Amino acid sequence: MNTTGTARGGAIPSGTGGSGSGIRFDRVSVAYGGTTVLDSLDLTVEPGEVMALLGPSGSGKTTALRAVAGFVQPVAGRVFIGGRDVTGLPPHRRGIGMVVQQYALFPHLRVEDNVAFGLRAQRDPKVPRGEIPARVAEALEMTGMAAYARRHPRELSGGQQQRVAIARALAIRPRVLLLDEPLSALDAQLRSGMLAELSRLHRELPDVSVLYVTHDQIEALTLADRIAVMDRARLRDCGTPRELYRSPRTEFTASFVGNANLLPVTVSKGGVLFGGTLLAGVAAPAGAAPGASATLCVRPHLVGLGDGPNAVPGTVAEVQWRGSTHRLFVDVAGHRVKADVRELRVAPALGERVTLHFAPEDAVLLPAGEDARTDAEADTDASAAAPAGATHG
Repeated sequence: MNTTGTARGGAIPSGTGGSGSGIRFDRVSVAYGGTTVLDSLDLTVEPGEVMALLGPSGSGKTTALRAVAGFVQPVAGRVFIGGRDVTGLPPHRRGIGMVVQQYALFPHLRVEDNVAFGLRAQRDPKVPRGEIPARVAEALEMTGMAAYARRHPRELSGGQQQRVAIARALAIRPRVLLLDEPLSALDAQLRSGMLAELSRLHRELPDVSVLYVTHDQIEALTLADRIAVMDRARLRDCGTPRELYRSPRTEFTASFVGNANLLPVTVSKGGVLFGGTLLAGVAAPAGAAPGASATLCVRPHLVGLGDGPNAVPGTVAEVQWRGSTHRLFVDVAGHRVKADVRELRVAPALGERVTLHFAPEDAVLLPAGEDARTDAEADTDASAAAPAGATHG
């Protein structure tokens, strides 16, 4: 997404309060009451890059963002913005813009005054009073909210309020933009529109580094140049959306970045054994000898119904109609396999015997044994870790 472009009304320059963008976590740890909620995070967000922090509740992603913002102090490690160590600096001296899911607009102020608030409060560097109206107009024009400058937040839709929050963050011309679940309060249609707007904004602000916290994999896959997958306070994986989706390295990544069938198999000569059936052409993990256990990962939309390569018989356990597709849940050798197939004129009945298949190049073999955790488990961990009144994510 590091492409150049011109914003409506002119691009907003970045880089107040120092030179350069980019974020670096240098073995950053954060603890609440002796409980570690972010553990030795090493991660670099390149200048102009969108990095999504993706993970279940309690994984440490919001804590990482708050460490960049200066709202939490690491117990170990350092945070850099644009090559500058900002670990000990207060939030207002870090040159950041931040948007949170609750919008945090002042209900008694008009849109233009909400956007101007950050400029008036900024002290490093202080914005001359005469520049503020032009900066406000610039930010509102960029976010498509210029016509609403005189309205109050209560007169706006949820999506419009979110645009105002983004305009307020952009008005200070940040080097780094922090987005903490910014779309979670919107309905599905508004969220889709705002995803497109955020993509456009980033094309028009190619020098601003963006750290985007979300638990929504679609948002991460749509917006991010790279995704950092977090779990239990640690970084588990990092790569481009395509890398993590097409070639996950762990069961947790496979299950959290997109939907996946994770099936226990045994490495065999020429393929793998699943429930007594030889699945040919699936490459074994490096160093895996015949007889070794592994996990087969295949995405549901790559599983076909009927005869084909690597066919396995099973019994239909559940059928879900999803408009353009049917999702079939098929019991195969004691394991439930999901298949997303184009909408069927006549869906198979429960208990009906069917055959599923997949191409060998559509499967990935992972080392067996890693715990692919659920959101519910992560929520339990989060509740146990957080002290009274504290939140982290």
